[in-house]
Amino acid sequence: MREELFVSGRNLPNIDPHLHAWHWPIPVYLFLGGLAAGLLFFASYYTILGKEKTMPTVVKWAPFIVPIALVVGLMALFYDLTNKLYFWRLYTTLRLESPMSWGAWVLMLVTPLSMVWVATYIKELIPSWDWKFPIIENTIEWFAKYRKVMAWILLPMSIILGIYTGILLSAFNARPLWNNSILGPLFLVSGLSTAAALIIWTSKDHAERLLFSKIDLVLIGIELFIIVHMMMGFMAGPSVQLEAAALLFGGAYTVVFWVFVVILGLLFPAALEIAELMGYKIPVAVPAIMVLMGGLIFRFVMVEAGQITRYLY
Repeated sequence: MREELFVSGRNLPNIDPHLHAWHWPIPVYLFLGGLAAGLLFFASYYTILGKEKTMPTVVKWAPFIVPIALVVGLMALFYDLTNKLYFWRLYTTLRLESPMSWGAWVLMLVTPLSMVWVATYIKELIPSWDWKFPIIENTIEWFAKYRKVMAWILLPMSIILGIYTGILLSAFNARPLWNNSILGPLFLVSGLSTAAALIIWTSKDHAERLLFSKIDLVLIGIELFIIVHMMMGFMAGPSVQLEAAALLFGGAYTVVFWVFVVILGLLFPAALEIAELMGYKIPVAVPAIMVLMGGLIFRFVMVEAGQITRYLY
């Protein structure tokens, strides 16, 4: 057995000066969590407004993706855990100061609720669907009567889930690229934008697509504003944040961030959506896929670049 004694608190393998603990499952989890949060937000919001018939994709069909996204995201998170057999300990306590504790409890509530939401609409998608057992049938019918109650629960929960995906990073005070309060709102808006793009892609209703093209344009504008604000904060910060920002201004992640996230993931799809609103024939899948890919790449950039930044120089 090899024994090591650390006396300085510096040069800890995989932790200091560079963090090498989070790999591809984490950005995948953050992306799917943000996407699910956005879809649930729109579904619950338009249910509260009583728009189930005029917004069928938003309220009924797009939410079918939510349980799949959450389960796949949680599987990626579970895969990344070092001590997989002890994940249940997150649910033995609630620590209000811990973003991971908040996320664990919110996911435990949102995931089954999203499955119930989908179950109440499954017969509209598959008329021949049979639950086999009367008790299940009766339970689902009972929940169907209280969709608005579920919507009122899911609306704030989806906002918390979307913000949590960013706060999970910003809580790491030792990483300058993550250590800012704007990541929570940025990840929330990005999740809403990817959800809007997915709705545009899957909807067959022209009016629904046009409405969400407008919504996505607003969200892209807000996201760009927040990104600019974040960059200004870095540039006005201390030397460690200047060094962190340098990764995106001439550093290793410059091309990936500005070309694949900002230009191809935000500006270009926004231009295509504007052209569509002006009457030009634009394949809806093109801007939608670009927004989705931009959102995924954005999370990869933030997770990977953030682990390089540090306060030790």
